[in-house]
Amino acid sequence: MPSFVISRALQRALFVLTVAALPAAAQQDSSAKPTKPTPARDSTASPSKKGAKKQGTSKKSAKPGKGKKSVGSLKPPADADSIAQARQDSILDAKWPVKGPEPLPGSILPAKRIIAYYGNPLSKRMGVLGEYEPTEMLKMLDAEVAAWTKADPTTPVQPALHLIAVVAQGAPGKDGKYRLRMDSSLIEKVAGWAAKRNALVFLDVQVGHATLQEELPRLVRFLQRPNFHLGIDPEFSLKDGTVPGKKIGSFDASDVNYAATMLAEVVTQYKLPPKVLIVHRFTQRGVTNAHAIKLDPRVQIVMDMDGFGPPWLKRNTFRKWIKAEPVQFVGWKQFYKARNDNPRTTIPEILKLRPRPLYIQYQ
Repeated sequence: MPSFVISRALQRALFVLTVAALPAAAQQDSSAKPTKPTPARDSTASPSKKGAKKQGTSKKSAKPGKGKKSVGSLKPPADADSIAQARQDSILDAKWPVKGPEPLPGSILPAKRIIAYYGNPLSKRMGVLGEYEPTEMLKMLDAEVAAWTKADPTTPVQPALHLIAVVAQGAPGKDGKYRLRMDSSLIEKVAGWAAKRNALVFLDVQVGHATLQEELPRLVRFLQRPNFHLGIDPEFSLKDGTVPGKKIGSFDASDVNYAATMLAEVVTQYKLPPKVLIVHRFTQRGVTNAHAIKLDPRVQIVMDMDGFGPPWLKRNTFRKWIKAEPVQFVGWKQFYKARNDNPRTTIPEILKLRPRPLYIQYQ
């Protein structure tokens, strides 16, 4: 079986909704009950402080009690880095860099590399933003920033906090949308943490059974700030009515274009520097018709390799669904859970990738 098929099958087999109760204060303009949120990424295992100073680590876990085999126990196929794949890389390299608009003044990419900490402060199961006290979490972020600066001193590092601001749900809620909107006070709290490090803030959206057209306009009051940016997660966009977590969702190019157009209008209306739009992807159907995504100098689009597993498996996911379908910029996800990214993909290994990942997300 080709390794890219293995990658997709593993993502589906190991995905599960983890249940973590959020307080009622998490709601904002939503009738959904804050009882069974869908943590975007199960991150209950924690790195030690010492380990946090090293390069990244892990992803989605198996369902507790089911005895799923760790992704890290898989053996790479004999041709994981074969001559044939080297030839394929050579062919794909010709697609890069993407011919697009020249960066406008104030653009973050490609001049800088964004190092982002992901999660939700109300849940320890959704990423580092909720696993640690703010002071400790920011020190960990400092360590990652320092590690990347040392490894690639030619590319300045821009720290960021990536908040899941709309969380997919395993229950429909009163409005039947299978998503929970975070309260503005939580967003302001994260913004306060970011201010201590001159960091960007990304608002991540998991629409559930809603749409980007329903969820994004209410975030404009935050996105009109210069340091606020956007992330959208196709995994939790279930247009066929499936409960989030039962299968992997999808966005079409038209969805990405809507988000980009909205951001571009915000940039123009409020006279802002260009915005960054993160689009998570780890399966073929995660983003359909990627070739039809439209570029605008006011918005810089990053296709973020959101897969988990040992380095060879993640490289194959990167090659098949990010590198082979160029959009504009690329990202890479790291996990602090050894059972997901085992062994870890190291910073030097990530720096060897082409195109260069300019957005690195830690969960």
